[in-house]
Amino acid sequence: MGSAVWLFSLVVSIHIYIIAAATNPDDASALRSLMDEWKNLPSNWGSADPCDDKWVGIKCNDSRVTSLKLPSMKLEGQLTGDVFSLSELQELDLSYNEGITGSLPPGIGNLKKLINLILVGCGFFGPIPDTIGALPQLRVLSLNSNGFTGPIPRSIGNISTLYWLDLADNLLDGEIPVSDGPTTPGLDWLVHTKHFHFGKNQLSGPIPSKLFSSEMTLIHLLFESNRLSGALPSTLGLVQTLQVVRFDNNSLKEDLPLNLNNLTSLNDLYLSNNRLTGPLPNLTGMSSLNTLYLSNNSFNSTDIPSWFPTLSSLTTLVMEDTQLTGQIPASFFNLRRLETVVLKYNSLDGTLDIGPGVSDQLEIIDLQGNSITDFNNTGRPYTFEIILVDNPVCQETGTANPQPYCTLPPPDSSPLYSTPPQNCQPYSCGSGQISSPTCRCAYPYTGTLEFRALFFSDLGSPTPFVSLEQNLTQFFKFPEFPVDSVSLRNPRMDPYQYLLLDLELFPYGQDRFNETGVSEIASAFSSQDYKPPDMYFGPYVFRGDPYEYFSDGPAHSSKSSVGIAIGAAAGASVLFVLLVLAGIYAYRQRKRADRATLESNPFAHWDPKKSSGSIPQLKGARCFGFEELKKYTKNFSEANDIGSGGYGKVYRGTLPTGELVAIKRAQQGSMQGGLEFKTEIELLSRVHHKNVVSLLGFCFERGEQMLIYEYVPNGSLSDSLSGKSGIRLDWARRLKITLGAARGVAYLHELANPPIIHRDIKSTNILLDERLNAKVADFGLSKPMGDSEKGHVSTQVKGTMGYLDPEYYMTQQLTEKSDVYSFGVLMLEIVTARRPIERGKYIVREVRTCMDKTKSLYNLQQILDPTISSGTSSKGVERFIDLAMRCVEESGADRPTMGELVKEVEDIMQMAGMNPNSESATSSETYEDAAKGADLHPYSDESFAYSGGFPMSAAKKELH
Repeated sequence: MGSAVWLFSLVVSIHIYIIAAATNPDDASALRSLMDEWKNLPSNWGSADPCDDKWVGIKCNDSRVTSLKLPSMKLEGQLTGDVFSLSELQELDLSYNEGITGSLPPGIGNLKKLINLILVGCGFFGPIPDTIGALPQLRVLSLNSNGFTGPIPRSIGNISTLYWLDLADNLLDGEIPVSDGPTTPGLDWLVHTKHFHFGKNQLSGPIPSKLFSSEMTLIHLLFESNRLSGALPSTLGLVQTLQVVRFDNNSLKEDLPLNLNNLTSLNDLYLSNNRLTGPLPNLTGMSSLNTLYLSNNSFNSTDIPSWFPTLSSLTTLVMEDTQLTGQIPASFFNLRRLETVVLKYNSLDGTLDIGPGVSDQLEIIDLQGNSITDFNNTGRPYTFEIILVDNPVCQETGTANPQPYCTLPPPDSSPLYSTPPQNCQPYSCGSGQISSPTCRCAYPYTGTLEFRALFFSDLGSPTPFVSLEQNLTQFFKFPEFPVDSVSLRNPRMDPYQYLLLDLELFPYGQDRFNETGVSEIASAFSSQDYKPPDMYFGPYVFRGDPYEYFSDGPAHSSKSSVGIAIGAAAGASVLFVLLVLAGIYAYRQRKRADRATLESNPFAHWDPKKSSGSIPQLKGARCFGFEELKKYTKNFSEANDIGSGGYGKVYRGTLPTGELVAIKRAQQGSMQGGLEFKTEIELLSRVHHKNVVSLLGFCFERGEQMLIYEYVPNGSLSDSLSGKSGIRLDWARRLKITLGAARGVAYLHELANPPIIHRDIKSTNILLDERLNAKVADFGLSKPMGDSEKGHVSTQVKGTMGYLDPEYYMTQQLTEKSDVYSFGVLMLEIVTARRPIERGKYIVREVRTCMDKTKSLYNLQQILDPTISSGTSSKGVERFIDLAMRCVEESGADRPTMGELVKEVEDIMQMAGMNPNSESATSSETYEDAAKGADLHPYSDESFAYSGGFPMSAAKKELH
């Protein structure tokens, strides 16, 4: 009896030990469900146990998953409901994965223990759900740099714990929400929040005075580049903790509040490019003010304010076109930190006297376009730039040798800061490697630091960048991070007055990072754990680049030693019990693995040697063997590597006949994109048209997925429109390409059997052959229309933002008119050479807003590509634009069919004096001449990448 009790206790103890070591079953199930949804997951996902085997990006407390952080992993897919069953999750960070798309589901509100929700630089779109306000412990909410639309959820006001709120660089619209009574929340309830980042959206309406109060502890208030109107409320002066305020590039008007000088902690104040009126406020006492931008407003004509010389911390003063008059006091130039003074296009007069004791930090005084009559420097040399062009002092007649300050200085061609090598000689590295500051060849993790406010303006001074470099090196030092050294280069200002800096972080002890290393580094930026030196730099956002060079992931852990120890201790009887249990477990696991393989492998029952049953009827496409393709590509050599995407790589191959082919090879053994792989084989093997790329065959053996296409030598239409390919596209060639692409899509809709809806018409999927004939490519998202689906197909929304039909998005009902909408966007891209979404502006909306049919070229000269708008032969442009705008009508019923579109493009070509059925060149220069020197290939970036959702480019995303 005693031995039986002992044996039972031992078995129970073993069982408890195994359970304690394993991940909670619900959490494990949720993570494995994500594996079915997401592509490009880290290499050790899928090993035995998420917590025990330390899956990349997963942290656990006991058996519960508490952290899911996978930034910069090139993930693709959508955020599914499975994540929201991780009830103990405290951190969710999927930043810098543009392939994570779709809407943010309302289920996010179920993660009640979430502290950090960070989705920076993904591909999300649609409204931010109100359930976001149901996260009672949230401290960091970063949803910036996505494509979110709709209003700011007022429910965010319920999150009293919120410290960081960043919704910048989206497409949010509507008014700023404030509370309405004790039960309706608003942003004014966030009295403990330090950061309001809402720049680069489409917010409109007045700024509510209720938004601000003396209880608030804000330090960064960023609403730049929106559509806000009305006055800047005086309640802003109550928030005395503010350090950075940006309301530039809005439509604010009326007088500035007189109590702005209450903001004695303010470092940066940006109010340029509004419609502000009235007198300039008195800023006396703002001793911390570092940067002041007030340009392009309509202030009352006023003399230079007496408070200018009292701003003891001022480095940058920019007040262009602000109706300033009078003479600048010489004492102003004595401010010891002054670097930049820009007072262009005002009415300043008298003598410019810089006086003695001028700041040794001063770099430029730009006073062009004023009424200054004299310049007095008493013969003293000065080292800074003075610009007095278009002033009376520079307009005197008879001056044979103009003074230096009377000519515009040439553009500064001297290189700006770049991290120097550390007492070593840099190597000349190959294979994409870069020499680090310590002169080691490696594959760095790269990205761009974007500073939304600065406390200096002299980009030629190395001091701030050296400080930043040292700060980065100290923070990311080994062993806290696997970083050997950091490098900065190419500082530059963008149109939003943000400082951009290219950053490279080099791996420690090897030539590349593993997945865990990149995840940890990227998360330090996305979560704002890294903080730059506040002496020079204000708030920032990091934009991580995809990392292409991961080393092998961590090895899977083994529990065999545990089993041996248990067997030795328990004896033969316990070993027998465990073996039985292990056998049952192994059998179930094998069955589960077989089912998973069957589900994930669309060709599990497909024998390519047969031609009946479930096998696709392949017409013209044949099954290649792996060894054949290995031979044709010289063992998939680097020399034949011509592109890559999320699925894997593309190689150039040469068949025994000498024919060139393009071989698209998925990541070996991954089976990711399997359904798209099958779709493309089944569809392309049935379609044959000169304007559709030809599928020659496929390979499906040894765990490989490969598609073999005709080789299309002149890249994508996107490459040519952007200038990357070196191919010059005049108006005639653009019409020819449009017609070819339209004929290809019309064939799919009207002549293919069954009809096919492409679902991803875009410029990267239009390829150009040696004579610049257009070929429609990439059928991974395409959908055949069966007899039972005439009219529409109800399906999950897929496509590319910017080209996506809003009617399809709203109804989830796919029709041929969805392709027509995408083609209309493509036509606008062809005449403008702009991406559909560029700098937050949607091309359809831009054309619709600016279009005036009473004027030449419909008043679109500033939007059209100069090659067209200034060309001598651009007949038919206006009719082409009319056709494009009909294609992007809100209702599909109002759009033409592709067959009708083809006929209209043919008519436009005839109007332009072209023969739409001619294969010859369309101008004095042949197609071959136009393409000469082009060395880019279509099978790169997103041209042939499989997509399970909305692949987003680095450009800004917007939905019509």
